[in-house]
Amino acid sequence: MPIHVVTYVYPDRPAELDAVRAEHRAFLRGLHEQGTLLASGPLPATQDEVAGALLVLDAGSPAAVAEILDADPFALAGLVAERTVRPWSPVIGDWAHRA
Repeated sequence: MPIHVVTYVYPDRPAELDAVRAEHRAFLRGLHEQGTLLASGPLPATQDEVAGALLVLDAGSPAAVAEILDADPFALAGLVAERTVRPWSPVIGDWAHRA
C-alpha cells in the first residue's frame, strides 16, 4: 500500500495531552502491530514551531489515513489542533521498495 506522512500540531494544553498520552500511544501501538503505522514520534516545540508529531502510515489513500486517525484518542479529545496527510514516495531506505 502507499505510504503517507502525517503531521500533527498540538494545542498548548500540556496537562490535557499528558492525561491522554497513554491512550494515544496504546492506539498507535495497535496500529503498528496491525502493520498500518510504520513509525511515529513527537516533534518538539522550537522557537519557530509548536509541538506536534510525525507519523508514517501504510494505507490506501489520504482519506483512509484520515479515517484511521480520527479514532486517535488525541483527536477524540480535541488535542490535535492541525493535521496534514500527504502521500510519500521514499526512494532511499528501508521503505523504498514500497514506492
